[in-house]
This record gives sequence, C-alpha cells and structure tokens, in this order.
Amino acid sequence: MPDRQRGRPRSDQARRAILEATRELLAAHGYERLSVERIASEAGVGKQTVYRWWPSKSAVVAECLLEGYLLPEQTAVPDTGDVRADVRALLVGLTDYLGEPKNASLMRALVAAASDSQEVSDRLYKRFTAPYHAAVTERLRTAIRSGQLRAADPVPVADALIGFVVYRLLARTALSEEACEHLLDALFTGLAR
Repeated sequence: MPDRQRGRPRSDQARRAILEATRELLAAHGYERLSVERIASEAGVGKQTVYRWWPSKSAVVAECLLEGYLLPEQTAVPDTGDVRADVRALLVGLTDYLGEPKNASLMRALVAAASDSQEVSDRLYKRFTAPYHAAVTERLRTAIRSGQLRAADPVPVADALIGFVVYRLLARTALSEEACEHLLDALFTGLAR
C-alpha cells in the first residue's frame, strides 16, 4: 500500500478512478505503454495526484493487484472424486477466462509489469499464482492419499499445469480445451496407478 503523505486527504473516488484507469489502460495497451500521465488523463486527475499516492506506474499496478482490480478471485479445485476431471475443470475455467482478449491482454501486461518490479511480481504471485498452485497441489495430494494416483511429488505437476497456461498465454498460442486434454493425458498417464 502506498505511503501516506502529508497534504490533502486522499479522495476515495479519485483513488478508484486511478485504479480503474490503470486496469483499462493495461488491458488496452499493455504495461510498456502505460504511464503515470496516461493513467492520470484516463482517470480525470492531475498526474501530481497519482504521484502523491504512488511513486511509479509499477506501484499503481501493484495496488491494483492487491485491491483485486486486475484478477478474478481464485476458485478452489473441486473434489468430485475424479482428480483428472477436477484438474480439467480448473484448466478449462482458466482457458475460458484467458480466452477473452481483454483478460489475456491484461495477464500479459501483468507478467511484463512483474518482470519490471519485484513488488508487482510478489503481489502477482500472492494474488494469482500461489493460490492456484496451492489448490492444484492439495487436490493432487488428496488423490495420492486416496489411491487415485501413484505416490509422486505433486509440486512439479502443479508447476507444469500453471506453467502450461502461462507459456501458452505469453506465446499467444491457443489455450484450448483440446490443448488442455493433451496436457492432462500426458500428466495423468505418468501418474496413473
């Protein structure tokens, strides 16, 4: 969260306008073309207002992540008793979300912002990657304990699943249900009892 500075109190309306403008600009133009000047103009505030509350564009993006302006809430991996179907449901949900051009563009912009700022990287990990990774890992552990899968370390499997989504997104390669099925076939053949 930005440091509180002396001066006029922060207007919540202006703050929301700045965060919403940042989200829209990231989705439309990417991180590279994002600037404090553009954010201020889109939000209808002076750039000094933005700089009063955040020292840089990456700090604004970090707060957008923290406040939930940029990513949907992570949903748990279901446990229907069929681990492959459960992991497939999660992948298809991500595929559907990232199949929307605006969402895909926004996620690519966040990855670019994360490579530019440790704070954004940490918040992106905390808000998106870590919850999905933990949910997949736990669902795989449950399947191993119940005998649905052979004993294996679920962490690299979760890495592969999430890495697949990120790789396809960044390569601008179709993230389709068919591609998800091929990945699941490869992973679950190796994990089958």
